[in-house]
Amino acid sequence: MTKAEIVNEISKTTGIDKANVLETIEKFMEVVKDSIAHGEPVYLRGFGSFIIKTRSQKTARNISKNTTIIIPEHKIPAFKPAKCFMEDVKA
Repeated sequence: MTKAEIVNEISKTTGIDKANVLETIEKFMEVVKDSIAHGEPVYLRGFGSFIIKTRSQKTARNISKNTTIIIPEHKIPAFKPAKCFMEDVKA
């Protein structure tokens, strides 16, 4: 499902104008991105959590040059679904 399809579905079921729904979704995504960028996880009860995971340092190989490189420790955004979310998906 794309963002446009989500906007259409919300607009259709709630009766709210598509432009307002799109603006709300855009603002939600902006708030989540800003929070994660500042190291603050976002918890949505019954849905899941947007968190930051730390990937540890590792050694990788460049096969074409036959060299070894070190990939430093870095942070990545992640989503952890809520338990009830997982149960609904598995059903």
